[in-house]
Amino acid sequence: MDSRLKMLNAVKVVGLTILTIGIAIFLYGFFVSDYSAITGVGIGTVMGAIFIFLMGIFFVATEEMQEKVKRQLMQ
Repeated sequence: MDSRLKMLNAVKVVGLTILTIGIAIFLYGFFVSDYSAITGVGIGTVMGAIFIFLMGIFFVATEEMQEKVKRQLMQ
């Protein structure tokens, strides 16, 4: 249980950090810069943060389900 909580917290912190950076890049590219490529980088960074978060949640849920099935087979 402790390892799953550590993994969940790590994914949450990394996802939030990358999401914040992505939003800042997007806002800079949209409002300040004249280059539209910076806006695309910001959107890509936000999507990457969401992907990292969802994959982390998927891994934690998969590990929990494997443990649950293993306990049922041992009984």
